[in-house]
Amino acid sequence: MTTDFEDHYDIRGKGPVLLIIPGGAGHPMGLEPMTDVLADRFTVVTHDPLGLAHGRLGEPVADQRVEDWSDGASRVLNAVLGDDGSAFVLGTSAGAVAALDLLARHPERLRHVVVHEPPVVGILPDGAQQQAKFRDVCECYRTAGLAAAARRMTAVLTDQEPQDDEGEPRQPLSRDEELSQPMALMLRHVLHPFSSYIPSPDLPATHLTVAAGTDSRGQLLHRTAQFLAASTHSAFTEFPGGHLGPLEHPVAFAERLTETLKP
Repeated sequence: MTTDFEDHYDIRGKGPVLLIIPGGAGHPMGLEPMTDVLADRFTVVTHDPLGLAHGRLGEPVADQRVEDWSDGASRVLNAVLGDDGSAFVLGTSAGAVAALDLLARHPERLRHVVVHEPPVVGILPDGAQQQAKFRDVCECYRTAGLAAAARRMTAVLTDQEPQDDEGEPRQPLSRDEELSQPMALMLRHVLHPFSSYIPSPDLPATHLTVAAGTDSRGQLLHRTAQFLAASTHSAFTEFPGGHLGPLEHPVAFAERLTETLKP
């Protein structure tokens, strides 16, 4: 569906409205097994901030702003809810950063927000160092290509030292190749601004649950999620899987989300 603002989203199911803001570059690929389960209990609204699943993959993309994603999500909710009503929200990874901003700037239509492993690492005591690591990932992508950046990203998320890739072929993508790959778009246009975002310290704690994957214990974004929950006095919970829990364990993830939103 498209509005005058080119806000792209899909709707399925029935019940209370649940807005999902995907991670990465906002492409909702692979989320269908999870939304299949959720659609039995919710009206599931899946936001596609860049329209990548709605015909815009391959078209030019600019550097992204967290505020633009959250404003788009707010417009989607207004279109779906009309003048009345409120919605639940699930944001994952980069989408979780947008969900935090949505809660801070447009809280009036939100029943409860679950953010799963938002990369808001700047809140940590060593936040500047962690943000610099994400900048290194972005630079690695630009100079060495997708595979090298993916390896470096894995090292950052698992709190390991990146392997020395000297001597390996450097394969940066052409712009046309980049525009056809959501992962490349995330590394070029999303990762830096979203990992640089600092959430508001005044988030309404009763409307927020911060989540991390059980398989992420001891890793950077699990630590970040725990610190965010403590600093905002919000609930903290664990979901099945790791950072890609919605893709790795879609049914169990959907069940845990339902329990969290409807205790």
